[in-house]
Amino acid sequence: MSRKLKKGYFVQGEFVAEGSERDLELKRELKGTDEQSRTDLKRESTELQKLGEALLTLRADLLGRLTLSDKFLDAISDAKRITNFEGKRRQMQFIGKLMRKLEPQEVEAVKAALDEQANGSAAENLVLHQAEVWRDRLISHDDAAGQWIAEHPGTDSQQLRALIRQARKDAVPDKPGAAVRHGRAYREIFQLVRDTLTELPEPDNAPAPATFSPAREAS
Repeated sequence: MSRKLKKGYFVQGEFVAEGSERDLELKRELKGTDEQSRTDLKRESTELQKLGEALLTLRADLLGRLTLSDKFLDAISDAKRITNFEGKRRQMQFIGKLMRKLEPQEVEAVKAALDEQANGSAAENLVLHQAEVWRDRLISHDDAAGQWIAEHPGTDSQQLRALIRQARKDAVPDKPGAAVRHGRAYREIFQLVRDTLTELPEPDNAPAPATFSPAREAS
């Protein structure tokens, strides 16, 4: 009994059976894309859709920094007002479409703004770190209050010294071996220091923040 011939075709002398893996590969190439490319495009589209949705939560000051068109800003404003589920879904699809039209650098700017809102700017994080350092130094070193007041003469010295005394008192364990407690004064010192550092002007070409030398720490 003769074997039934497979349907297929020849490509550069190679027989390709219809339905074979090689046949499917050649057809994908003929379409100008492959499955991986379609997967990448879908992943990118989904990511841009999520970024567009996140824009609805972005603070006004950060949103104002972005170079979005009036049409885009209006779409975001409308999406915030829409309460109907289907209407909201359609509006978010529209925002996703607008996101896909942005230039790569504009998409990166959107990501940067969302990251800043979530994690704070570099300047804000620096202030928080400096405030933590000063708070701990004020509580643990007797000379620190005088140094702080000398650098920040607008500080209410009586209030600061009272908070330091209370913070030191709160830190004394109730019994030997107990964990150190941090009370209200500890938090208020941090707040006072952070607010003062936040209000300081940032001159151009400002020098690096002052650090405490070992010699001063030992005094």
